[in-house]
Amino acid sequence: MSERIGIIGVGQTSFHRIRLAKSLREMCFDAYSEALDDSNLAPEDIDGLIVCYTEEYDKQRGPWSPIAEYLGLTPKPVVGVSNYCASSTMGVRVGWAMIKSGLHDVVAVIGYQKMTELSGAEVQEKMIRGGDLMWETPFGIGMPHVYACFANRHMHEFGTTEEQLAMVRVKNSEYGSLNEKAAFREKVTVEKVMKSPVIAWPLKLLDCTANADGASCVILAKEEIAKKVSDTPIWIKGIGSSSETNSMGARESFVTTGSWRAAEQAYKMAGVSPKDIDVAEVHDCFTIAEIMAYEDLGFCKKGEGGKFIEEGESYIGGKIPVNVDGGLLCKGHPVGATGGSQIRTITLQLRGEGYKIHPKCEVEGAEIGLVHNVGGTGHVSNVIILGR
Repeated sequence: MSERIGIIGVGQTSFHRIRLAKSLREMCFDAYSEALDDSNLAPEDIDGLIVCYTEEYDKQRGPWSPIAEYLGLTPKPVVGVSNYCASSTMGVRVGWAMIKSGLHDVVAVIGYQKMTELSGAEVQEKMIRGGDLMWETPFGIGMPHVYACFANRHMHEFGTTEEQLAMVRVKNSEYGSLNEKAAFREKVTVEKVMKSPVIAWPLKLLDCTANADGASCVILAKEEIAKKVSDTPIWIKGIGSSSETNSMGARESFVTTGSWRAAEQAYKMAGVSPKDIDVAEVHDCFTIAEIMAYEDLGFCKKGEGGKFIEEGESYIGGKIPVNVDGGLLCKGHPVGATGGSQIRTITLQLRGEGYKIHPKCEVEGAEIGLVHNVGGTGHVSNVIILGR
């Protein structure tokens, strides 16, 4: 049971807001093919498939079945994982356990979402049902409203400002503008963020991520195979996962998603602390989410997240570079694919291949990286620590 599990292949499509001709199975094939090429494996070497998605956005029931068929992986075992926005990191957790148990040697974890087949109103109607159907959803409380509550409480308790929220988008747009796989390539200023339309005060349009179409793939292998096929396997050093109450009225705090619990588990398992992290990908579905993530992950003290971004600590050259591929805010957020995209970024950085995102996005010498992926408003949180 002590054998390490390595990441030997990663792939990702471009993320888009424009409705494309490609079907969901074709998007998954593109991400899978890129990861397979990256892994130096043949299709027959894959002995298990995990497909990660959020089912309410799909017209296809049981999408894992046509995807497995299209990838040529039937009759091998296929597992569907649906955990909101944290689906593909949960898929990696499941794949890690499948290999650790001895049931499998090599597992492909594919995450995807095709959201442009639905109108914005349809997406919102489905997304809002993630809250409490009795006490929240009927009153129109959705994702922006809850994160606006987080932002208001953070501002009240710690003096966080709207300008500091805007600075998160500015940073992520600087790196996102360089990432050819990002949906939003425009660099923005604090002034532009502040002048964008209010969605749920204090969150404005540019404080919010937007859903997109896209797919990602991560290929996991047991240590023996990982060492054989790769000169630079990236090891899963720590995995943590936690949940929060569905009802916001039952939450103990409105200045956290509760992901600190998952972080504590991952740090303990990996035998590292926040100061050991060289680069991180965090779940910036809204600007306040990135600020709370700085604090929940221990990059700064609770209440100091606004100061952390204002002082440039999450830029390359700062204390801990965060979301230097543009994050969800600028890459876009195809729900089931997001976690896999985050893992791809950290894997490239730890291999010394951050230049594949863009030379200006590379964190030189990075040896330990962290992925933070949140489903809903903290309904589920996954933290994965990777290392060379």
